Amino acid sequence: MQKQAEYSEAIKTKYPEQIVIAIAKDRNGKANPVTLGWTMIASGNPAMMAIAVASKHYSIETIRHSKCFTIAFPSSDMGEAALFFGSRSGRNVDKFAEFDCETKPAKEIDSVLLSDAVANFECRLVSETEAGDHIIFVGEIAASHVNSEAKKRLYTLGSGHKLGGVQ
Repeated sequence: MQKQAEYSEAIKTKYPEQIVIAIAKDRNGKANPVTLGWTMIASGNPAMMAIAVASKHYSIETIRHSKCFTIAFPSSDMGEAALFFGSRSGRNVDKFAEFDCETKPAKEIDSVLLSDAVANFECRLVSETEAGDHIIFVGEIAASHVNSEAKKRLYTLGSGHKLGGVQ
């Protein structure tokens, strides 16, 4: 049985919610990671993924400039990195210089991969769409990578930036 509820109340039922860390290089070649909660598979053939980035985020500029981005599925032990990357602006901070997080160069695009992530997807920008206060970027998968170690994904478990793995 369903009952009508305010959006602000009903949306709280979304947890656990997947998160990703998207990475794109800026005009100076600096890789800028940002933690995002809104992502999805957009196509199976060709393989495409989409991310929604708040219109005010510096990452909008970096993705538009580089025309590519990495989508990393962070592992459950990357909670501190995810919080850091999601709470600082790349306009003001070189996030990889300030937070120790191992990266390696992407194979097919001009970006980086997160070494401790469960998986990384190299995306070539295909399109962008304005969606209210966010921009949705769709990228075609140019290369995919999985961690050689068994790792659990990191999720948002509840409001207030509660992060962790899911059993």
